Amino acid sequence: MLSYQHAYHAGNFADVHKHLVLFTVVEHLLRKKTAITYIDTHAGRGLYSLASEEARKLQEHREGIGRLWQARQRLAGEPLLGDWLAALARVQHGRVLDRYPGSPWWLSQGLRAQDRLRLFELHPGEHGHLAHQALPANARRIHGDGLAGLLQGLPAPTPRLCVLIDPSYERKVEYGEVAETVLKAMRKARHAVILMWYPLLPAGRHQALLDGLRDGGLRKIWRSELTLCGPGEGHGMYGSGMLVVNPPWGLEERLADAMASLVPLLGDGCRHQGSWWVPE
Repeated sequence: MLSYQHAYHAGNFADVHKHLVLFTVVEHLLRKKTAITYIDTHAGRGLYSLASEEARKLQEHREGIGRLWQARQRLAGEPLLGDWLAALARVQHGRVLDRYPGSPWWLSQGLRAQDRLRLFELHPGEHGHLAHQALPANARRIHGDGLAGLLQGLPAPTPRLCVLIDPSYERKVEYGEVAETVLKAMRKARHAVILMWYPLLPAGRHQALLDGLRDGGLRKIWRSELTLCGPGEGHGMYGSGMLVVNPPWGLEERLADAMASLVPLLGDGCRHQGSWWVPE
């Protein structure tokens, strides 16, 4: 099934959560000169117009990145949020928020000459859009299954590896597939930093991912969950989750400070919790 298109949801609260965590992890990794291979298993388009027909249909960005954009001057002095919003401003045509970048853009911004970026996208339409995005010479687009591609590309050609896994979870079995893939990948690259996004839905199917990783014996997994309301208060996605395997030192503290400023902007019911799912 390849019906999901992220253009309808670009810039929503889950994107803000996911990309802020990703930005923070990459920022930490870039403090060392050692080369990094980045792998994005579900890349999407790379850059989304908020004026597109898809984005205008649901306008989810208004309750996500739109709220931070309106507060950007006040947040400019924030050590993490200020830097993140400054990066976001570089992709706009002016002072108006008209575009939202996906993970390929966020990953490519910090790419150095010694690094590598591999972008997988299976959906033919989404890959077609990605193919028209400007990327550095050391970034490569691949039309294919990102989970399979991740395993096939190990060991990585560089000393360090950072992976983002961000499926649509259209199929219920994807939660288990992600857990199984990560367990296999960590056997080949035990020092890899792996980020996994998952939706918080009333059905609670994300628990299969959480339990699969823990029961598989994987250690050092940090969890961040941003919720807009409780699981029984709505019919759709009520929150966003991120897991980070081998999180860089200091990640938890930096994100906690950023979330303290971000959460009030997203509404009275919004909450963030960061904790170890599986300790070291």
